[in-house]
Amino acid sequence: MKTKTAAYALRLPASMKAEAEKIAAEDGTSLNQFVASAVAEKVSALRTARYFAEKKGRTNWRVLSQIFDAGRYGL
Repeated sequence: MKTKTAAYALRLPASMKAEAEKIAAEDGTSLNQFVASAVAEKVSALRTARYFAEKKGRTNWRVLSQIFDAGRYGL
């Protein structure tokens, strides 16, 4: 299955572009692959933070403490 792509003109400060190109070259990837990967990483981090923020109020701390204690003592 082929992934659909969309073009987006990105304006970066010259120093930031040069640094991104350097890192991409060190990784053996293109600047495009580096930027796409960086965007994916940021999207993932934001979605993960949102997920845990939504679950925050539903934590049963007593049960969680028991789970950690059982693991700590090999129970």
